[in-house]
Amino acid sequence: MITLDSILLVLLAYLTGAFPSAVWVGRTFFNTDVREYGSGNAGATNTFRVLGKGAGIPVLFMDIFKGWLAVNYIWLIGDVSSLSDELFFENQLTFGIAAVVGHLFPVYTGFRGGKGIATMLGLLIGLEPNAALFSITVFIVIFFISRYVSLSSMIASLAFPFFVMFFLQSTNDPLNLFAIFVPILSLITHQKNIERLIKGEETKIKFGKK
Repeated sequence: MITLDSILLVLLAYLTGAFPSAVWVGRTFFNTDVREYGSGNAGATNTFRVLGKGAGIPVLFMDIFKGWLAVNYIWLIGDVSSLSDELFFENQLTFGIAAVVGHLFPVYTGFRGGKGIATMLGLLIGLEPNAALFSITVFIVIFFISRYVSLSSMIASLAFPFFVMFFLQSTNDPLNLFAIFVPILSLITHQKNIERLIKGEETKIKFGKK
């Protein structure tokens, strides 16, 4: 059931996700708009690439936190005990998705956002932490092998529905449908990265820099 509270919380979740972490950190502490350099993307990966780990790490954690926080706006509804388990989850999912949309299309910076992967991770941690941890582990393994953040992100996103459906054997239809959506979004937002990977032009992360 759609209520005024839930509509306002969806808006709040969008505005939370829209907070331009990369742009804010870059402009405030480095006098640099990361969208004007590197890949032009307002996300953690490009922040690492352009400004180094001193800027990239805070941006990464802020972007993850946005997704996690939005999912937990469910507790602001009021008496959550009156919600069924299914409705509770659906509200969490809706708020989390609103935050991801906000990150992709932030109203604060002319709707030029990032790829949404870190914010999506925060959403996943809030919804299904065991599956999120599995995806994080996959990301770390692939990253240390390949040094490609984009490739690691895409493979990790593919691991999420695999874990949900085959390890957890989830019977939660909204969760299963969303799990399928996760890698689809990742592949869509990484189209340029896929092209560069195919051409051998994708940038690898080098440790020990900056």
